[in-house]
Amino acid sequence: MAVPFISEVKRTHTCGQLTAANVGEEVVLFGWVHNRRDHGGAVFIDLRDREGLTQVVFEPDSKEAHETAGHLRLEYCIGIKGKVLSRGKNVNPKMKTGEIEVKASDLTIFNRSEPTPFLIEDNVETSEEKRLAHRYLDLRRGPLQKTLMTRSKMNTLARSYMAGNGFLELETPFMGKYTPGGARNFLVPSRLNPGKFYALAESPQLYKQLFMVAGFDRYFQIVKCFRDEDLRLDRQPEFTQIDVEMSFVTQDDIFTIIEGLLKKLWGEVLGIDIPTPFMRMDFYESMAKYGNDKPDLRFGLEHVVLTDVIREHGAQGGVPMMWDAVQEKGIVKAMVVPAEKALSRAESDKLEDFAKQAGAKGLARAKVGEGGEWTQSPLSKTITPALRQAINQAVGAKTGDLILFQFGKESLVHTVMANLRVHVAKKLGLIPEYGSGGQWKFLWVVNPPLFEFDEETNTWAAAHHAFTRPHDEDVQYLGTDPGRVKCHRYDVVLNGFEIGGGSIRLHDPKVQSEVFKALGIQEEEARVKFGFLLDALKFGAPPHGGIALGMDRLVMLLTGAESLRDVIPFPKTKTGTDTMTGAPGDVDEKQLRDLHVRTVPLPQK
Repeated sequence: MAVPFISEVKRTHTCGQLTAANVGEEVVLFGWVHNRRDHGGAVFIDLRDREGLTQVVFEPDSKEAHETAGHLRLEYCIGIKGKVLSRGKNVNPKMKTGEIEVKASDLTIFNRSEPTPFLIEDNVETSEEKRLAHRYLDLRRGPLQKTLMTRSKMNTLARSYMAGNGFLELETPFMGKYTPGGARNFLVPSRLNPGKFYALAESPQLYKQLFMVAGFDRYFQIVKCFRDEDLRLDRQPEFTQIDVEMSFVTQDDIFTIIEGLLKKLWGEVLGIDIPTPFMRMDFYESMAKYGNDKPDLRFGLEHVVLTDVIREHGAQGGVPMMWDAVQEKGIVKAMVVPAEKALSRAESDKLEDFAKQAGAKGLARAKVGEGGEWTQSPLSKTITPALRQAINQAVGAKTGDLILFQFGKESLVHTVMANLRVHVAKKLGLIPEYGSGGQWKFLWVVNPPLFEFDEETNTWAAAHHAFTRPHDEDVQYLGTDPGRVKCHRYDVVLNGFEIGGGSIRLHDPKVQSEVFKALGIQEEEARVKFGFLLDALKFGAPPHGGIALGMDRLVMLLTGAESLRDVIPFPKTKTGTDTMTGAPGDVDEKQLRDLHVRTVPLPQK
């Protein structure tokens, strides 16, 4: 008589749960056939679910189960009932359940499986494109299941921590009004309002500020956000963030809360005690030493700005290109590759190719010889001994060291040198290609400029958003020297990744008006773009500030995943497509007419 699995006979254990302590027990397991071995009598399978594997044996004395087991194939979905036996000396140390096996007395096949496009195994040798096209199968693999289970645990821990610190979990709309600034929005046409569009929220920024005006004091949300940007390893068009806002706080108060959250996540998930408080670094120091505002502090290779050294020696220093860069308001930077980590001549030559890919015209180099002489460098032919000595001293170069130079427009030099620093570190084995390498270097980057100069429009733009509070002592420069104004904005950085960013908000209408003027936004324009928030700030808005942590990046770093696509259940490809469902797809003319939208052909190239 067939055993009534599911309706009456319920699962007793998972496939990763049984140990020697369960020997002799009757158990019921459900899962998928991970592999199958027929030993000419007994049939063995490894049964898999999200918790692990259990070896199951079908002996001829259980005639019906044994006969059915002969028809089993990989990825069949089955249920078994049987007794837990010890494996004696045949323990499999690679399995959590390796001390035991289950001798099955009953077996049912819930569903058969066709041959899968790729094997369901931990280290599958299959293209990512094929795996994403069959993501529901890819997600059966152990590493991905472990990652998503870790992500689930992180969600639970975050909610518990935030609630324990007095935060309310409140929801905000996904569809709102388009407001300028930040990333490009996805737009949603409104059928009920012809010609009008919603914008998918790139963050709950304005709404969470309204919660503060409403008096909720402490808000958080684990929320989906949407940005129509070019993709890369750590960016997806839809992503998740832990969004936080607090009233009556300073920057330090926010830091304390976030440090506590990260400490809890690393402690509970990895068993690692993260030291707090985190290191703090001024934005301008970070740019000077590392070329960006998200430095990886697991290794050295710091940059040295040589602009003042070149200026001091002038045109007589013998390096016209560096002098020209300084004269054109650019900068000169250098980085030293130490002699004990020496690169071959061929490897050094390849660094120039990398610099060019990052946007540079080239990469000047000099190998330091005995007595501080430069070799393997065209610079050695013209540079004066005085300038050479000054540069060697400034960068701390020793015999055998390789000095790498970049000069020109400040933003480009920073970018090229930042990328080069990480590239060299990986080449020298100072950090792994991806993953932490067992090091966790957290820090806060603080005190950045409020404005960035846009050379294309010859105007000032908000570096973050127009509601960031400037330093009190810098308010006087809003109308005269906007580039001098620093603000209460901050990023929390881990191993070269920005994992969160936020600011103390502007709640003073007078200062807000001055910020708008510096941005070239007149009162009427400000009302059109931000009227609902400006109105709200007039009604007793409290001092407030917040931050958003990138949940996907946190999971990626904490689990050692190679990219965001490894920590998101159903990610998009590099081109923003979903190869499994075919999204984005076509819609018919009737749907477009209902939305009052018309498509136009792309111009011929």
